[in-house]
Amino acid sequence: MKSQVNTPEYFIQLEDKYGAHNYHPLPVVLSKGEGVFVWDVNGEKYFDFLSAYSAVNQGHCHPHILSALTQQASQLTLTSRAFYNDKLGEYEKFITEIMGYDKVLPMNTGVEGGETAIKLAKKWAYKVKGIEANQARIIFAKNNFWGRTQAAISASTDPSSYSDYGPFMPGYDIIEYNNLEALEIAFQNKNVAAFMVEPIQGEAGVVVPDNGYLKGVRDLCTKYNVLLIADEVQTGLCRTGKMLCVEHEQIKPDILILGKALSGGFMPISAVLADDEIMLCIQPGEHGSTYGGNPLAAAVGVASLEVLINEKLAENAELMGQYLRTQLQEINHPLISTIRGKGLLNAIVIDDTEESDTAWQICLEMAKNGLLAKPTHGNIIRFAPPLTISKNQIDDCLGIIEKSIKRF
Repeated sequence: MKSQVNTPEYFIQLEDKYGAHNYHPLPVVLSKGEGVFVWDVNGEKYFDFLSAYSAVNQGHCHPHILSALTQQASQLTLTSRAFYNDKLGEYEKFITEIMGYDKVLPMNTGVEGGETAIKLAKKWAYKVKGIEANQARIIFAKNNFWGRTQAAISASTDPSSYSDYGPFMPGYDIIEYNNLEALEIAFQNKNVAAFMVEPIQGEAGVVVPDNGYLKGVRDLCTKYNVLLIADEVQTGLCRTGKMLCVEHEQIKPDILILGKALSGGFMPISAVLADDEIMLCIQPGEHGSTYGGNPLAAAVGVASLEVLINEKLAENAELMGQYLRTQLQEINHPLISTIRGKGLLNAIVIDDTEESDTAWQICLEMAKNGLLAKPTHGNIIRFAPPLTISKNQIDDCLGIIEKSIKRF
């Protein structure tokens, strides 16, 4: 007979009693991960179709990244940026050459990357563009999501993010996503410093803009001398079938934000990339982070990027994503109203209201059948497995998805 301390209920009760109630997880307690699979404390095996919100694009516990982590962790983990270390420069050279920028500013979490990008844009606005002091404005798209700091929720249009947290950050404007006309109208304000946008809105339910939208955004930003900030924390690093999602339209943002899979899920690592004209606006002492650029993160960052490139995970994401969406269309169930996505960032929209729990119940059923996914906005289920997934594994997952949905 199992000891009480080994049961899922025990671990769930621990979190419920001693942890803040700021998440609503599926009732599954995970204890192991490898590749596209995770196991719970009972030894049950599941396909992971969330990938920690795209943080484990390389698959769980990838051996190449693990090796880099353990080797560096036994030698030197943290010095702060008060000193140089022998890993950061190599990482900076590697990532800037891959992404095509002059400089990188290393941070930890994705939301820190967003905060850093906005600070960079404002500094540039005052020092280069010539906007009057304290008048710079940043534009965001409706239904954006880049975190839950005070700055991030000040840009949010989701009441669950901003309710009861005011007053909010000034200098933000919100326009419709996927609407170039609205963007150009907003750019009539000479104090606009930057437009920060997700190439695909992930948390909003994998909302894919029209073809040509990102190219149009790039053209308008150039025309009005406004910085284009691409939030690629979730869409970047091969998730959508390219190293960066913006590559689908062959554009280069002025500022690029990366995170999540930059560590392959081993630790928080984010990065902000820009060319010298922007990056060198910030001088010593004006921005920093105790952990940002630590030697452990630098070693892990190099290894994580090597896996993405050497294992051709962008190419696999493109092929497997097309196959997944095609086969999902074949399910042809009345509850599925929309299937959308790019690469292996996909979603199905359940034909029900956001207030309904149908999508949640479907996710519970899929978990019973061996696949883990999570709803967003009530009636949207994201399907985003690790990019190492094979066609045979996709077929197995499609069987689980179809079987689970047909219970309803």
